[in-house]
Amino acid sequence: MAVPTAVRQTIWEGLLNEAGKDPGMECCGLLGGRDGTITSIYPAANDLDSATAYEIAPVDLFRLMRAIRAAGEEFLGIYHSHPASENRPSARDLELAYYPGVAYFIVSASGVAPNPVRAFSIERGVAVELKLNVI
Repeated sequence: MAVPTAVRQTIWEGLLNEAGKDPGMECCGLLGGRDGTITSIYPAANDLDSATAYEIAPVDLFRLMRAIRAAGEEFLGIYHSHPASENRPSARDLELAYYPGVAYFIVSASGVAPNPVRAFSIERGVAVELKLNVI
């Protein structure tokens, strides 16, 4: 897996839409695409039903991974929202970043963040913000 370098504008807007559906709760899901460009969004239920944490149930995670493969895509990212805090990785986000080589998107559901959608590469507990081309 290689960290993506671009994301379609429709996906960017889709992330904001997902976060806005229930802005008081963390949303989550996976992102797929080809050749380093994120082209698809795969929403998931937040199994924790929480405003401060998210988890995708294993059965849903496997279902979404199969859907990404069935579409001929690569697994390129994971997204979730932060309803009331800054959209940077929390200590929990850093601890649970099990997929090096993918982008971790964090969406600000509050609508007041200067950059409401941010993406990070997270490896060994260290986050580096990505500068993705929005196409």
